[in-house]
Amino acid sequence: MRESQGLVSRAAIGVSLKLDTVAVVLDQPESLSLKPLTLTPPGPGDVIVEMEWSGISTGTERLLWSGRMPNFPGMGYPLVPGYESVGRVTWAGAQCGLAVGQRVFVPGARCYNEARGLFGGASARVVVPGERLVPVSDALGEAAVLLALAATAYHAVGGLEMRPVDLVIGHGVLGRLVARIAALVAGNTPVVWETNPDRAGGADGHGYRVLSPDQDARVDYHRICDVSGDAGILDQLIARLAPGGEVILAGFYSQPLAFNFPPAFMREARIQVAAEWRPPDIQAVKALIEAGRLSLAGLITHREPASNADAAYRTAFGDPDCLKMILDWRSIS
Repeated sequence: MRESQGLVSRAAIGVSLKLDTVAVVLDQPESLSLKPLTLTPPGPGDVIVEMEWSGISTGTERLLWSGRMPNFPGMGYPLVPGYESVGRVTWAGAQCGLAVGQRVFVPGARCYNEARGLFGGASARVVVPGERLVPVSDALGEAAVLLALAATAYHAVGGLEMRPVDLVIGHGVLGRLVARIAALVAGNTPVVWETNPDRAGGADGHGYRVLSPDQDARVDYHRICDVSGDAGILDQLIARLAPGGEVILAGFYSQPLAFNFPPAFMREARIQVAAEWRPPDIQAVKALIEAGRLSLAGLITHREPASNADAAYRTAFGDPDCLKMILDWRSIS
């Protein structure tokens, strides 16, 4: 019983809720626009969040935008992307565990009637289970969109209890976060490989060094974390391992990976695939940030109002100077 302007009467909860939104919609690869959508009504465990900011991922979202994302359950167009979103709770179900007014990190939503929520966070308004949300300090502001990437980095390295990562491949946002977390282990000064000289800066004060691979002669790394997404890099990394060393694959690889067996055999190399973060990872990085141990400074480089979403996505994917682009939803009601 949808009324005009997206207002839905919910007798069971005794209020009228605005259940329309404007969201980024990918109708097909490289065809992106803001579109009005309607939302599924919330239940007692759900909240409604009015979005403030959302980040654009240059990994998985680039694959969705370009059409190179491998097929998996839930894949298909039209879709709403985005899993790096922050907003305010404007309605809270009786069983959601949150309160109206709280700022929360939103790792995505599946609340749309006319599009898939994959990952569903790039929207002015969402309905999402309260248990999926992470309350964040107002002091974090827009930087709170980086929680998912920080948690991904933490998950990839196995936290601070594992033997530390001593080589990171790629100095984008995820590579910087991996390096910053690895540098928190006492006595560890990670090296980051970066082939683009324009991205070599930004390490000062964070406890690691950035080198071009041809500047690095070391061949005894114990744990190498690759966030480059380069499917052809394994042989190069295996050649740099100490005996019993490990390569962690923390990028997203749209092409098959392969490696020559004899060098890996001689080193008794281990290859680990790091999947997406888990709730304990995001709580761990949140604690590190709140304690002042993990800095998110210098990672957000570009901002656009959500009304400029198409241009923002193209800049995020095409401008090498763009580390992290965020959309500002505050001007969209």
